[in-house]
Amino acid sequence: MASDGSGLRIFVTVGAQMPFDRLVLGVDAWAAEHPGHEVFAQIGPGAQLPKTIAYTEFLEPPQFRERVECCDVLVAHAGMGSILTALQHGKPVLVMPRRGDLRETRNDHQVATAKRFRAMDKVAVAMDEQELPERLGRIGEMDAAGTISEFASPQLLEAIRAFIQSS
Repeated sequence: MASDGSGLRIFVTVGAQMPFDRLVLGVDAWAAEHPGHEVFAQIGPGAQLPKTIAYTEFLEPPQFRERVECCDVLVAHAGMGSILTALQHGKPVLVMPRRGDLRETRNDHQVATAKRFRAMDKVAVAMDEQELPERLGRIGEMDAAGTISEFASPQLLEAIRAFIQSS
């Protein structure tokens, strides 16, 4: 919960490259029915604008980082940058993957990413907009999966060095 007891600070991001109206409008509809949470979204160049939640199309990296640091929970597309950012900052993250068949992305790599990180118990996942309200309803129960470094592990770096030197 937010430090003043007023509810959760939820930061929604769709990434920097393309809109994801299904996610934004799903969170917006949920927020309209669940007042008391502070919800802010970075929506990209979406065709449909939210009616309830505060939003902006884009955030510069320092403002994005500040939003992540100040939120209680991150809600995002299943992009690696968003997932890794949440894990680096020790934030619980709920992801909903973009789908290739809906032309939200080129293929279903985000579906695969969401399934893999869910299997590792690193993220909560709503596979679609029908599942999203139920997952949002339990967002206050989410715990962070721990933190990760923003840098590659020494073991990985050594393996890469050894590979390069052997070539």
